This record gives sequence, C-alpha cells and structure tokens, in this order.
Amino acid sequence: MRPVLHDSPYGFEVMDKAPANAFATIREDEGLTVIAPGDGWARISLAVHSSLAAVGLSAAISGTLAAAGISCNIVAGYHHDHLFVPWPRRHDAMTALATISGDRP
Repeated sequence: MRPVLHDSPYGFEVMDKAPANAFATIREDEGLTVIAPGDGWARISLAVHSSLAAVGLSAAISGTLAAAGISCNIVAGYHHDHLFVPWPRRHDAMTALATISGDRP
C-alpha cells in the first residue's frame, strides 16, 4: 500500500464554492462538501495505484483502523486512495496500516 502521511491537516466543510486549494469536492443534495487544508484531519495517501474495481481494500483498511479505535474517511481517486484520520491519531494510523502493508511508518 505504501501509505504516505501528508504534513498538513485538512478540514471538511460545506461551502457554496470550492477554494482554489481544495483537495476534493463532493456534491451532495445538501450542499458542496469541500476537503481542503484546515483543521482536524490527517491525509494519508496510498502510493500504489489502486483500481476502482478492487474488492476488499477499503474493508481491510477500515477494519484495521477500526480495531485500533481510529475513525477513517476514505476518498478514492482514479489512481490512489486517500484516508482521512483524526489528526492526533495520524501516527497510530500509520503504525496500524504498516501491519497490513508490510511497510514501516
């Protein structure tokens, strides 16, 4: 999986328009969710190219993090998956992910 921890925290907000530095946007019936540099969440990107059709990767990740008591929001891009975990637990998340990826944080 080769998880990569990004240096800056991110936030999730509902906005009318995404700022230029937005990482991702999700349009829902209730409004536009924007993920951008902010507070509260660490972004961990999986450096391997993942397939949108892959079965079980998200389940393995969320199960491993859940067992460690770490909440996780997964955003899938075309090439990579991005995990958002609570900022204070980011290093714990990297350690937990190492147990299933064989990588060391």
